[in-house]
Parts: sequence; structure tokens; C-alpha cells
Amino acid sequence: MSDYGIRMKVLVITHVESEGPGTLGVFFHSAGADIRTVRLYAGDTLPADPNDVDAIISMGGPMNVYEEDKYPFLREETSFLKLAIDVGKPVLGICLGAQMIAKALGAQVTKSPVQEVGWGTVTLANNGPRDALFHGLPGTLDVFQWHEDMFHIPQGGKLLAYSEVCPHQAFRYRNALGLQFHLEVTADILLDWFSDWPDRDEIIRRYKELESDLLKRAKMLYGNFRGLIR
Repeated sequence: MSDYGIRMKVLVITHVESEGPGTLGVFFHSAGADIRTVRLYAGDTLPADPNDVDAIISMGGPMNVYEEDKYPFLREETSFLKLAIDVGKPVLGICLGAQMIAKALGAQVTKSPVQEVGWGTVTLANNGPRDALFHGLPGTLDVFQWHEDMFHIPQGGKLLAYSEVCPHQAFRYRNALGLQFHLEVTADILLDWFSDWPDRDEIIRRYKELESDLLKRAKMLYGNFRGLIR
């Protein structure tokens, strides 16, 4: 809630049923936010005016940002995100959501040098430690990855994080922030994503090993993003 007791309105955009907000949704629910989930894959429509909400979060998905003929809602989302950024709404994108923000800002989305699937680390770039989103976080983070595409940095934007095999892992453009990796995952989400994968048990074992630090750092980042919301 705000200082005046008004519930914060957070819009969550989802592209596929299996990629919901996870721990990010839990955080904002616990913070007393009014969360509206738009399921684009199910035919939900985006608000006409981004000023109807206080912040926007765009989640992941298996599609490519340019598959607009197959997924027409991507065209609608691109226009909506551009408008939201232009009017100054805090916008956060996760994986596909980050790529959608980059596309809305005129940046390229291309194949990543390496398809990343599984646990790995990202390192804060020179601008990372100075950015409010990563305030208080360590210079290297354990994260979960599942992507084959990669955003490029929009003109006027700043690279915030990278990994050894993918040079663009986080960026900021004014009020818009993109993360290529997944901080929001839970054990249940991972079990769903990798239900028929042979290395599923190892993925879950590693999650349980990292769970305490993952949750602590995810909450810190979510809190930093919340701090950007007026």
C-alpha cells in the first residue's frame, strides 16, 4: 500500500499458462498490491491506458518476439509496453518479457550465443551495482535460465548484467528494466517445466540447495523494484 493507504495496482502480463509470476506474485500479494493478471494466451486484453495501473510486469514464454502472425497478441503488447514506458510507468520484464521491452524500444532480439537451460550465474556489469534495482545485491547471482534468444540494449539504455555465455542479461532504459533470467521460479514451477526431462531431479536438487539465498535475493530485487513505483 502507499503512504495514503491506497492499494498499489500491478499488472502482470502472461504469455503461457506455465509461466506465471511465481515468487514475484507472492511478494506483491504480501505487500498488499492489487494484482491484475492478463492472460494474453487465453484472449485477455490489455488496458487501453497504462495509467490505470502503477506498475507492469511482463513474464516469460516459449515464443519469439517476432512471431506476431502466430501470436497476434505480441503486436498488441509491443504497442502497450512502448506507451507505458513513454508515460513513465515502472515496467519489469522477465525473459520473453525483457525481450518484448527491448523490441518495444527499437532494440534487436536475436539468438543468444548459447542456449541457456539450467542453473548458472550472472555478473553485474559496471552500471549494475549503481542501479537501484540491484541495490544491496552481490556482484554475482545464482539464477535459473531457459532461453535461446537474447535482447540487445536499447539506444540510451544501460547494460546491468551479463554471463560468460550471454553478454546481455539485464538492462535498464529509464523506467523499464529487463532480466533475461528467472528469479521467480519455485520448486513447483520447475517440476512443471521439466516434468519429462531426464535431469529434472538434479535441477530440483540444486534448487533446494540454493533456495534460501534465491528467495532472499529475489525478495531484495522485488523490493527494489517496488521502491521505483510512485
